[in-house]
Amino acid sequence: MQYFNNLIATLILIILFPFCLLAQDKAVVRDSINTYSNLDFKHMKAQLGITTENRPGPSGNPKDPNAANTDELKVHNYNLPELLLSSSGQRILTEKQWEQERRMELLQSIETEMYGTIPKHIPKVSWSILTSKDTLIGNILVEEQHLLGVVDNAQYPELSVEIEVLLGIPKTQDTIATPVVIQLGFIHSPFYRIQEPKSYFISPFEPLFKQQLTTQGWGYAVVDVNSIQADHGAGLLSGIIGLINRGKRRSSTDWGVLRAWGWGVSSLIDYFETRSAVDHNRIAVEGTSRYGKAALVAMAFDTRISLGFIGSAGAGGSSILRRNFGETLENLASPGEYHWFSGNFLKYASIMTVNDLPFDAHSVIALCAPRPVFISAGSSNIEGHWVDAKGMFLGGKFASPVYELYGLQGYANEEFPVMGKAITDGEIAFRQHSGGHSTGPNWSTWIAWARKYWDK
Repeated sequence: MQYFNNLIATLILIILFPFCLLAQDKAVVRDSINTYSNLDFKHMKAQLGITTENRPGPSGNPKDPNAANTDELKVHNYNLPELLLSSSGQRILTEKQWEQERRMELLQSIETEMYGTIPKHIPKVSWSILTSKDTLIGNILVEEQHLLGVVDNAQYPELSVEIEVLLGIPKTQDTIATPVVIQLGFIHSPFYRIQEPKSYFISPFEPLFKQQLTTQGWGYAVVDVNSIQADHGAGLLSGIIGLINRGKRRSSTDWGVLRAWGWGVSSLIDYFETRSAVDHNRIAVEGTSRYGKAALVAMAFDTRISLGFIGSAGAGGSSILRRNFGETLENLASPGEYHWFSGNFLKYASIMTVNDLPFDAHSVIALCAPRPVFISAGSSNIEGHWVDAKGMFLGGKFASPVYELYGLQGYANEEFPVMGKAITDGEIAFRQHSGGHSTGPNWSTWIAWARKYWDK
């Protein structure tokens, strides 16, 4: 009996040993990434001449003594930078003034101080179709193509960048140019092993987004963001940022990861403009969380994107940073998230404060005008308060005056709605669904709203 027990124990060890090694390897990789990210973070601070410690951000754990504020009564009063007042003090009264003066000012400021500037000369991206197959999504026959965008690395062969995209076009659209929604995320979801409640990632009451889009006769393009740029500070020496910098560290105004992901979207649109199957005038961008931030950045800087679906983008995206609610600027400018932004952004968590920032989230949303933007949030009971649903609502509310310059409607006169109520009458829309950290339960609402513009 003892022999049998020992044999079973040995077999269990043999089976589990590779998984233990794998877990150990992952821990080593994670520790290495953290180490090199911290080194890069410190290097950027030194470049900026910051010798003091950055102010720490609040904790997302409500039980911690430094927990983030989640009480509306404790939100400080704040003053937002005026959208319709130029740096020279001139009041902006027309769309022409906005486009020729104020918008240009904000673009430059937001680039330099937050998201970073894209280099003027980026090598050519050569796109090709690696594989193509027909697949059924619901009852719609769809041609799925695995696209690869290879960046010319002749000037620095030590690094290579190959952008991966999954493009789906309904076969019913053979002779018609198809509207396409670009989704920032993963071709193969990293969550496929996680047993979460269905309401957290998707809606249990709605079909998946691919089925909803293809039922409309619309296509989808899922961009693997990590194939453009890794999501950590250690990766800034590689990816498209590292390739352009030839393996050297960034300057304080260089682009961060969010801007790099947005550049990937623009490169894909360049390719779509060579494809007759894609309707170049009906391209939308969608993303959730950090990918929602990147989707908003992509739309703000690339006017070819006609519609936006910005999911739970929170701080650094669609939520007002000056609100001390949930995640704050200090969290963004920490070693875990600083890589999303330009180096200059670190100043506002050390020698300056959020109140010194010459813009806020409403400014970024306003850059999308007059193109329609839908802001999505999940239930605070499931998604949590970290992303600040009301702060995202206010980002759209305070951007509305710019849309009004064009004779369009935002929701400047609306109050924060009850969960489930959609504000979709105008070019800025908002809905907080009852699910979690996902756009899933809002897809049908977004599609109905988008049809007002794409069915014209």
